[in-house]
Amino acid sequence: MNPRHYELLERARKAAPENVKVELSGDIVVMQASPSALHQRNLAIVQRQFEANCPPGYFPSGSSDLASAEVGKVRNPDLTYLPDESVDLPEHDVPARMALVAVELVSPKNPENDWIGKLRDYPVMGIPLYLIVDARAKTVTLFSEPENGRYRSREDADFGETVRIPAPFDFVLETAALLPITG
Repeated sequence: MNPRHYELLERARKAAPENVKVELSGDIVVMQASPSALHQRNLAIVQRQFEANCPPGYFPSGSSDLASAEVGKVRNPDLTYLPDESVDLPEHDVPARMALVAVELVSPKNPENDWIGKLRDYPVMGIPLYLIVDARAKTVTLFSEPENGRYRSREDADFGETVRIPAPFDFVLETAALLPITG
């Protein structure tokens, strides 16, 4: 990506209001409003399980911009785990390669962002695990083993089933308490 073009997109992203989530995916700027209570509840259920299995030296973040300037992408997952040393970075953006996982709860108004855009971007950005919780479909999907710009492995489960989260977390994610979108 042209560095000047990336710089212009970055300025636009950083000028957005605080209650709006703004991401860059190449030439596309993605903006979303604050999430619903159902979204936040389901995220809390997932986060508690990751938190109980988080490796030492890492912390959860739900508001970090993960950046990969070399591929022109800045994404802000609903949940990620970053190394403690990332708090010492001079910039607001954290290099995406530092993240252990990206967890996304699918937005009912923009599911393509999670299922297409982020599924395309996260492996290129070097994020080893991508977990999608889709309350519309009542499913949880884990993508892993990024290689050559895509994830090589995929595990699907319906709400009520389990998903094995590999190292460095190494636990079984319980999904029975997740709530679907109704109506």
